[in-house]
Parts: sequence; structure tokens; C-alpha cells
Amino acid sequence: MRRRTVAAVLAAVAAAALFVAVAGVPGCVTVNPYYTQSKAHHRPDGFQNIDPAAAMPRPLSEFLRWQRERMALTIPEPKLDLSPIVPDLGYIGKNRTELAVTWIGHATALLQLGGVNVLTDPMFSERASPVQWMGPQRRQPPGVLLRELPHIDVVVISHNHYDHLDEASVKALNAQAGGPPLFVVPLGVERWLADEGITNARALDWWDAIQVGGARIHMAPVQHWSGRALADRMKTLWGGYVIEAGGKRAFFTGDTGYSAAHFKEIGERLGPIDLALIPIGGYEPRWFMGKQHVNPEEAVRIALDLKARRALGIHWGTFQLTDEPLDQAVTDLQAALKRHGLTERQFFVLRHGETRRILE
Repeated sequence: MRRRTVAAVLAAVAAAALFVAVAGVPGCVTVNPYYTQSKAHHRPDGFQNIDPAAAMPRPLSEFLRWQRERMALTIPEPKLDLSPIVPDLGYIGKNRTELAVTWIGHATALLQLGGVNVLTDPMFSERASPVQWMGPQRRQPPGVLLRELPHIDVVVISHNHYDHLDEASVKALNAQAGGPPLFVVPLGVERWLADEGITNARALDWWDAIQVGGARIHMAPVQHWSGRALADRMKTLWGGYVIEAGGKRAFFTGDTGYSAAHFKEIGERLGPIDLALIPIGGYEPRWFMGKQHVNPEEAVRIALDLKARRALGIHWGTFQLTDEPLDQAVTDLQAALKRHGLTERQFFVLRHGETRRILE
């Protein structure tokens, strides 16, 4: 009986941790120091999506319903081999001219363009959780280890959820040989970094831009939410990034639900996009995830809205955060590409650790 009780308690705590990570809980009212009345995504106590139908995060009652339904599920093991390949460290260590992307896992990728090394949403820890003894665990190790990375010039962080903003990873990058990268973050996240001893950060609002060496980085609107603890949901901003360097443009979406208005405007204002990093996983069940995570069909629509020449599917195959099998996104993406008359060359996936050079 005691063993069952302990197991039940641990299960409840794990579910609570997952709720904080993917659903949020009601928080107290605080003052938004960045509040600008004329901006529709600002509010006095934080931020919001501009689509009224995209109210997030989901209520606790909906999360509990999802967890009850999930207990009856048996999620099939992946049929694809998702283990990392041997990364081409020689190439990524020397590349200072070509547009290239290396998928490390989940939303973490190394973007190289115009001689600038950009790392997206660095997540190298074993668990996407407030603690490393409990919570969603990696199913595959990082495709490139922290110590194997070239010197990182810029880290872009899309929002503050645990699977996108990992404390150990950002601290390790801040201590990299040759000096810390610049951390480019949404409004409010720079204060969290400062509390962790990371001061080389710039906070951006939607449509803000900064020049970093040979790169220009724009923050773009996406449909998501923020929250890291019990009382801070929607208190910091979220967003994607367009990075321009060497005559090329790459777009990192971060997490997002589908919003035609956002992505068409990004394409019009900041296009053409040579390479878009778009999430394709973390989408079931749709009734719970639909407003905050796109499925592969919607990911293809984002690529079309952006008029992206090439797109990479990310945010799949690394953590079992939602109800679809880890490799289901690949099958669903192939079907979506066929429906829209696109090829796997135009919208591709990579193995963990694999690099793709975008040469034309």
C-alpha cells in the first residue's frame, strides 16, 4: 500500500509539473513594466494573443480532462530510427559562409548564415522540467553536444517554457570559451536571465530589430503563451525570429498555433525567407493543443504563408510531451506535402545531429 501511495504521489507531482510546462495555472496580478496601451498584444499585467479565440493557456479543467483521457491511451513506440547520426563537426566548425542548419533536437538547432552562428532555444538537459529527477525525459540525446558546438555568436529564445528555456544549457553557453553569446529574448525573459547571472541579453518586442555583428535579428509575432512557475503565466512575451546575414534570411518560429495573419504579415514584411524552422510535433489531442501547437498540415500552411523557399520540421522526436507517437509527425508531414503539391526537398526533416546545407 505504501508503495502504491508513493507512486500515486509522484504521478500527481509529475502531472502538476507537466501542467506548468504545457498548460499553465492561474497567477496573481502583476504590473507589466513594458505595457504600451497602443499595442494589442500588451496588457497592464502581461501579454496576450491578438486573436480572441486563442485564449491561453488552457484552463485547469481541460488539462485534467486531457490527463484522464491520456491514462487510457497506449502511445505506440516509434517505427523510425530516431537516434542521432554522427554529426559533421568538421563542417559546422569551419562553416563561415554557407547557409546551413543542424538539428540538435526538439526546438534546438544550429543556424549558420553569413558567418554567424545562431543557436535556437537551447535544450541539452535530460529532462524538460523544473527538476532533473522528474518530468518529461529525453528519448534521444542531443545530436550535437554542448562541448562540440562551434563558438555561438547569438542565442535566440522564443519563450520561457522548460523545453525551450533550459537553465543548465543557457548557463553553459554563457560560460563558453571565447566569451558569452548575445542572448536575444522576448520582453521579460532578460530579467530571468539576469537573476541567473546572465547579463549579455537584449529583450525585444514584436517587430523590434537589432544589429548583432553581421546579422540583423527581428522579433516576429506568433500565437503561443508563456509561464514557468505557478504565478507567472503570460507575464513575459513569446515570439519567433527572422535572422538576416550574408544576404540570406532564416525564420525560427518557436512554438506556435496557426495564425494566417501572423505568418502572411511576416512574409510580406520580412521576406523572402530562405529557410524556415517550423514545429511539426506536439499536436495531439487537437482539442487541447490546437491553439498553441501546429500540426504538420498547419506547418505546411505556415511555410506557404511565408513563401519560404525551404523549411525544416522541428519540435518532434525528442520528448514525448503529447499524445501522438514520436515519429507520427513525419508521416503526417509527408501526407500534408502531397496534398499541397510540395516535395520533401522543399519541406524536410533531419535526423538528430544531421546538417543540411542550403546552397540554392
